[in-house]
Amino acid sequence: MDLGAKIYVAGHRGMVGSAIVRALRAAGHQAVITRTSAELDLRDGAATRAFIAAEAPTYVIMAAARVGGIKYNSLAPYDFLYDNLIMSANVIEGARLAGVRKLLFLGSSCIYPKLAPQPIHEDSLLSGPLEATNEAYAVAKIAGIKLCTHARTQYGCDFISAMPCNLYGLGDNFSLENSHVLPAMIRKMHEAKLRGDPVLRLWGTGTPLREFLHADDLAEACLLLMDRYAEPGHINVGSGEELTIRALAEGVAQAVGFQGRIEFDPAMPDGTPRKLMDVSRIRALGWKHRISMVDGIRGAYAWYLANPAEARR
Repeated sequence: MDLGAKIYVAGHRGMVGSAIVRALRAAGHQAVITRTSAELDLRDGAATRAFIAAEAPTYVIMAAARVGGIKYNSLAPYDFLYDNLIMSANVIEGARLAGVRKLLFLGSSCIYPKLAPQPIHEDSLLSGPLEATNEAYAVAKIAGIKLCTHARTQYGCDFISAMPCNLYGLGDNFSLENSHVLPAMIRKMHEAKLRGDPVLRLWGTGTPLREFLHADDLAEACLLLMDRYAEPGHINVGSGEELTIRALAEGVAQAVGFQGRIEFDPAMPDGTPRKLMDVSRIRALGWKHRISMVDGIRGAYAWYLANPAEARR
């Protein structure tokens, strides 16, 4: 990407968007355009198209999304589907109409079938039923992928899509109502430590396998993709490594200093039993994650402690 060109990062206040902004500025990009949701509601198509036309960015990175864990996805499927679908469509269409040189759309590994062959290759998309607990979010992200693909084939737009695995890092959402598994564990164990609880109960069996990636690693991958990737469809971005939810909980307990016993509640849902992505395509482009789970969890916990008002919303 040209260092002097305008780059609009949608969702810059979220964990992923803020990591991308940090990476861009560290690489020397100064013309980074941002707007808060209060300043620009991406669900408003006319306002979104007018903003992109007026700012005329050369590049767009779509990192804005309504996100949450299993519980939140299950409680608000309409909101997840509508908000993510309409925001994605508005930004992609605004970029198309404004003649944006390149757009990167970010999705999630939940786009893949619940029982997809492991590790999951990009070709597994739409090859089977989705996991029910996050189907609404997945459908919206699949639609975004297809919009980018068809904008390329029909209009010649250089729009690309990247699907990261489970993400965590600085600026994560630690809400007990709508966060993902890792930040929820950090908060629960921190609070249990402060109370001196002898036991902490977590959802599910602890046996599902998950792949995690630090948001700062994803941000570096995004910059590489903007420079080196120009293909229809989507590309996986992940660590290529997996661990059980139980092992994750034990790692979080060590980082937080929780000394109690961890128990799992098998009456609560596990979600997809295993989700490891095939990352051979992005590794062939020269990218590999660099932040270990041990260091990443410690960093996320340190950020949680240092930002109580923002982290414990």
